[in-house]
Amino acid sequence: MLKTLLVCLFAGLGAGLGTGFAGMSAAAVISPMLITFLGMPAYQAVGIALASDVLASAVSAWTYGKNKNLDVKNGVVMMASVLAFTLVGSYVSSLVPNTAMGGFSTFMTLLLGVKFIVKPVMATKESMGAVSVKKRFLQSVACGAMVGFICGFIGAGGGMMMLLILTSVLGYELKTAVGTSVFIMTFTAFTGAASHFAIGGAPDWGILALCVLSTLLFAQLAARFANKASPVVLNRATGVVLAVLGAVMIGVNYL
Repeated sequence: MLKTLLVCLFAGLGAGLGTGFAGMSAAAVISPMLITFLGMPAYQAVGIALASDVLASAVSAWTYGKNKNLDVKNGVVMMASVLAFTLVGSYVSSLVPNTAMGGFSTFMTLLLGVKFIVKPVMATKESMGAVSVKKRFLQSVACGAMVGFICGFIGAGGGMMMLLILTSVLGYELKTAVGTSVFIMTFTAFTGAASHFAIGGAPDWGILALCVLSTLLFAQLAARFANKASPVVLNRATGVVLAVLGAVMIGVNYL
């Protein structure tokens, strides 16, 4: 019981910080922790991790929205595309062996962290307004399809992919990108968790409750800090959190 409690607590710590700072899917941290230390089947672990992401992302999105760092209009467009392909990805993942899941997201977390440290996102809300509405709509649909499939397939990477796309492709400033990302992830995580449980059966309710509560707590703390931080500090904090999480999860998975 103590081992389970500690694993869920540390998994929630990493997942919550990643969600609140960078809009990262909690599954990038929680699922490999549950698989490695508790011996849980990968498909069930991903379902629990996605379920943990729902409240953490929702509370983070509310915090970013309260601080006017959330683009609901364009977020809904991307979300519709993401949701459709999350279902496709979730079904495909049920046909794939356990060992094929999760490696992509850990390396991407590390590299994205380094990217924010070396090349911070310094776009402004004024520069966001210069992008054509039609262009942003088409990009949101196309990018949402790719992100949704990744999120449903491995239960991770969706939030990180959205953050990368929102900042690098759609030209969002960092806080608005994170706020929009966690807004979308609230719904994609719910859809992914529901489809995982429908296909793979009910989860371990005790582990689910521990992961949900710990992730929610640390996500809220991180989101509050992020919305008060300057762009420079937020870029560095986001980069450090992602780089450390990526390095730790690579160690968990491969060492």
